[in-house]
Amino acid sequence: MIGGLNVRDTPRLAAAALALLLAVGAIGCASGPEGPVHPAEPEDPVLYKQRMRELVISLSRYARSRNPRFLVIPQNGTELLTVDGRLDSSPALDYIQAIDGVGREDLFYGYTGDNRETPAEAVRYLLPYLQLALDHELTVMVIDYCRQHQNIDDSYRRNRRLGFISFAAPRRNLTVIPAYPDPPFAEHTGAVETLAQARNFLFLINPGAFTGKNAFLSALGRTGYDLLVIDTFVDGPKGLEWLEPEDIRSLKQKAGGARRLVISYLSIGEAESYRYYWDRSWDRNRDGHPDPGAPSWLAGENPNWQGNYKVRYWDAQWQAILFGTEDSYLDRIVALGFDGVYLDIVDAFEFFEQRSP
Repeated sequence: MIGGLNVRDTPRLAAAALALLLAVGAIGCASGPEGPVHPAEPEDPVLYKQRMRELVISLSRYARSRNPRFLVIPQNGTELLTVDGRLDSSPALDYIQAIDGVGREDLFYGYTGDNRETPAEAVRYLLPYLQLALDHELTVMVIDYCRQHQNIDDSYRRNRRLGFISFAAPRRNLTVIPAYPDPPFAEHTGAVETLAQARNFLFLINPGAFTGKNAFLSALGRTGYDLLVIDTFVDGPKGLEWLEPEDIRSLKQKAGGARRLVISYLSIGEAESYRYYWDRSWDRNRDGHPDPGAPSWLAGENPNWQGNYKVRYWDAQWQAILFGTEDSYLDRIVALGFDGVYLDIVDAFEFFEQRSP
């Protein structure tokens, strides 16, 4: 359906209506689980931000219709907090109300390279957006990439002073539980029922370094972090396998027995060739370019992350993979009992904005 017209039944009228809609920059196509989706690439680069906002809002509304306490935390793309992405613009209140926190990588370490201090001009650019998040009672979660003890200490100290919770990751591929500091920064024995109560978190989404699921779960269970951000999969004898509801229940207890939050990682701006939804025919020779017959929403491979492909995230078919059916990614996450999702590649709009003429 386009603008209320059935294209198959009224091709000429529908074509005229579509041309008119394109002329005014307002495409309205088949609706997803919540609200409209936009399969055609926006003519105005500014709309790439809005399309991502719409996706996050739709995903949040859908998840909360199934679990009203479900947490939604987008990482990076903090420009989405304002209507047009600039600090002098009005807050994007519909987006802010749809999320519970914001994640930000490389705030103090990692922006130009792991274990390197982020340039002061980048920090000055990012901080006002994060302060805006705090002003609207959103939790700010910072991931700095550093491994020297003095840098780790500095990262935690600076983030805490600003009211952020943080994680100093020694490896960018997020494969380990850090040995330092021990115990974890700001560890405590109290229960954590809400995101605002969390004082620290662990980000570990690549469990391949562990000998199996039991070793992975056991290692996490011995930690005292308030919040865990993990993947929904672990390496099993047949490759990647979904975690089970009982696994998530076990992780919701700290080492001392108090409640904590367990959040699932979910990439919404890139497709990953190692996920259950991937079809090998989309890039059979693995050259990074979608093959003929691949979905129209699939774009080229991210040169910095093998197996990760940019997607036209506003497309209805991609959104149907993410949420809206029993077998979709988000629906499975909710069914497993996770407390929420940590949305990655929210800043995918930058890729498309840079390609726009």
